Amino acid sequence: MLTPLERKQKKKKLFRWIKVLLLLYAVIGIALYYLQDYMLFHPLTIEKNKKYDFNYPHKEINIPYNAETNFNIIQFSAKDSTPKGVVLYFHGNRKNISWYAKYAPNFTGKNYEVWMIDYPGFGKSTGKFSEQRLYDCALQLYKLARTKYDPANIIIYGKSMGTGIAAQLASIRDSKYLILETPYYSMTSLISHYLPIYPIKRIVHYRLPTYEFLEKVTAPVIIFHGTDDGIVPLSNAEQLKSVLKKNDEFVIMKNGSHNNLNDFPLFHQKLDSLLER
Repeated sequence: MLTPLERKQKKKKLFRWIKVLLLLYAVIGIALYYLQDYMLFHPLTIEKNKKYDFNYPHKEINIPYNAETNFNIIQFSAKDSTPKGVVLYFHGNRKNISWYAKYAPNFTGKNYEVWMIDYPGFGKSTGKFSEQRLYDCALQLYKLARTKYDPANIIIYGKSMGTGIAAQLASIRDSKYLILETPYYSMTSLISHYLPIYPIKRIVHYRLPTYEFLEKVTAPVIIFHGTDDGIVPLSNAEQLKSVLKKNDEFVIMKNGSHNNLNDFPLFHQKLDSLLER
């Protein structure tokens, strides 16, 4: 049995640990609030005059948005001179277009152009980075596509972080398909999965509520996800099933992770079948 002195010392030790944990909790919360852009996004800038050396036929264009904002776009050419349509490709939170260009042949080989856009601060794109600006750049890309293609020939494609951006665009503009690769239910729900003890909705500036956008999408929706995704858990993405339409599809790759779905035959079989229609 503890003596009064020992009980007092034990209580002091407990309070000391509680103070340490509360301090640690506060420090992490403050860091998340002020440094979230650095934690969530990992852009790589490129000099404006540097030329891309992709192995695929392409053209680079720029869309001036305002005095400080410029959207840089790479248009990968379809295999034939008369394309079936265009895929508007919204990439993830890493680097820039050069990191995702390797996926262009998935579409150009089926006679679709692929237009990839870099977000502000990524690649050669400039300007203020915000959730609204992400939606703005997506809409500008769509408007450009409409000068050449009808909505029935436009496919909106999102990968990882880009799935929320793609879903928002598809919720306000018509398209042939909305294809989402490794999507999340919302950015806040995803972060809450990793930091459940924090009031994420109050801390994080980025919502990207994919589920809200999908409720308004009239185009067919096709979702690709893997069972072993360590970035966006399958359980988070599967919450989107509640807002899918009757004929929308949720394709699961067994053992698929966040960045390797392109290695699965099932992924290509399904994607090819969509592009051949």
